[in-house]
Parts: sequence; C-alpha cells; structure tokens
Amino acid sequence: MVKNSFISIISQKENEENGGSVEFQVLSFTTKIRRLASHLELHKKDSSSQRGLRKILGKRQRLLAYLSKNNIGRYKELIGELGIREIKTR
Repeated sequence: MVKNSFISIISQKENEENGGSVEFQVLSFTTKIRRLASHLELHKKDSSSQRGLRKILGKRQRLLAYLSKNNIGRYKELIGELGIREIKTR
C-alpha cells in the first residue's frame, strides 16, 4: 500500500509537469501492471487480462531499454524508486 500511495503522489506531480516523459509512462504502466496482477490473482483463467498484462509488460520493457541506453542515471533512479528491477553489480 505504501508503494501505491507513493506512486500516486509521483504520478500527480509528474502529470502536472510532463505527462509524456518516459518516466511518467513507465510509472503509469507500473500501476496498470500491479492492478492487473492483483486482478489475475483472483481470476486466474482470465486470458484477456493475461494478454493485456503481457502487452503492457512489453511496452514497459521497451521504454526501460530506451531509457537505459539514453540516460543511465535517470534509469537507475527510476527503477530504484519503483522497485521493479535489481540493479546489477559486478
């Protein structure tokens, strides 16, 4: 619940500033993914929602790949705030 309130605060702030930024799009996809994942826990055989979830995951993955290629600092900051990926350390 803390992450959801944190995300809603960020999304409201970002929406006012720049709704088309990569960070905002990843943020909105993440909220949709979390909502669909909780829906699929209750409705395991809902294939339409599963397909939608896979499409949104692919879009978010492509946006994150774009962000990591163009601005690694913003990428690390975003995944740290959202807690969606492990940062690889060597």
